[in-house]
Amino acid sequence: MKKDFMNAVEFSHHLIKKHLNKDSTLIDATAGNGKDTLFLAEIADQNTEILAFDIQKKAVEKTKELLEKNKLGDKVKVINDSHANLDAYLKEDQLSLVLFNLGYLPGGDKSIITKAESTLKAVEKSLYFLKKYGIIILVIYKGHQGGLKEQKALIDFVKKLDYKKYNVLKYEFINQSAAPPELIAIIRRA
Repeated sequence: MKKDFMNAVEFSHHLIKKHLNKDSTLIDATAGNGKDTLFLAEIADQNTEILAFDIQKKAVEKTKELLEKNKLGDKVKVINDSHANLDAYLKEDQLSLVLFNLGYLPGGDKSIITKAESTLKAVEKSLYFLKKYGIIILVIYKGHQGGLKEQKALIDFVKKLDYKKYNVLKYEFINQSAAPPELIAIIRRA
């Protein structure tokens, strides 16, 4: 039995399992190497639509390869586009979950990073399409160039969300010397 607290990614998966709805649409807004996309495909039922976005062709290819290797390629639509354009693929009140794992592609070009402007657009659009009790999860890596700027912009944004309509949770380790990722979760209440 594990005795430590969950890290941000483990906690995101815990929240996803607790809040997963049947007959829903799930988005991995930052497909990266495909690990979160694979996790969603493994736990979702057949009536769940899963979309995975990434701006990097390499990430799209890696995600597709991982899904095919695990015989789940037919469960996910992998899209080579910015998460800021997710609205072009959705209908109103359709989303049950949007997962962001921000930063850069592990093992890829570290100069290609998620940016506050496009991430904020994607979060705003996700809120518009979010069903009641739907959840948006942001795993924020701030230990790279641009990471702190993105984190600050997101914190400033979510602090202003109407508490009657949304609950916002922040989960982070505060006594570690490195810059561990933190998690922000937004659930739509009304």
